Amino acid sequence: MNTKIKNILKKKNKSKILCLTAYSKNFAELIDKYVDITLIGDSLGSVLYNYDTTKKVTLTNMIDHSKSVRLGVKKSLMVVDMPFNTYRSNLSAYKNAKRVIKETKCDAVKLEGGKKIITQIKFLIKKKIPVMGHLGLLPQSAKRFKSKGKSTRETKQLIKDALMLQSSGVFAIVIECVKATTAKKITQSLKIPTIGIGSSVHCDGQVLVTDDLIGLNSTKIRFVKKFINIKKYINIALKKFSKDVKLKKYPTKKHSY
Repeated sequence: MNTKIKNILKKKNKSKILCLTAYSKNFAELIDKYVDITLIGDSLGSVLYNYDTTKKVTLTNMIDHSKSVRLGVKKSLMVVDMPFNTYRSNLSAYKNAKRVIKETKCDAVKLEGGKKIITQIKFLIKKKIPVMGHLGLLPQSAKRFKSKGKSTRETKQLIKDALMLQSSGVFAIVIECVKATTAKKITQSLKIPTIGIGSSVHCDGQVLVTDDLIGLNSTKIRFVKKFINIKKYINIALKKFSKDVKLKKYPTKKHSY
């Protein structure tokens, strides 16, 4: 097992696991110092390409951005989302995951779902491909944004799926938009870590889209906390650049050849 994955597993019930998204070398270099996991999420579809669904994200999209991220990741575990329609069967899952790992040199891949894709997950793990699970709200298959784990039936199914994923050999599970009490039950039921997003402080770790965290996106999703408004500082820099060029203060001799 990858040493970085072993370190993630050791954090269960001991210290919070930090996970953020990156889609380029520049962002990867910045977050790598602070996180345990750098995730190249298929959220890049909405963040970078203004897609209305992650279903439009291609394998080539994921690989190209992951190659860039790899240049900036030195310390953290690098995980790549397998996009929609790339793991419909054991063979397609293996072929595509193998390509992702070979071309991006990532440490693991992430697949959305429980019982429906358990055969593919088992097959990948049998083939020595590390897998991170994802339960709760599944953007690749959800028809609308809706939190999960509110009913007794849903709660039981989520716990069942989580235990099934654990048995298959995944090293961690992302729990998205799951009711706090249900997220707590899932986390307590597992020996492997849960990484929450919109699923309360009860998870073993937290993940956010970095562009949301810094206020680069104008998203108003409930679970997003903007820790800074980076747009404000970008505007200050752009205004100063514009002013300096118009007043012929830039470029000076110092900035010229």
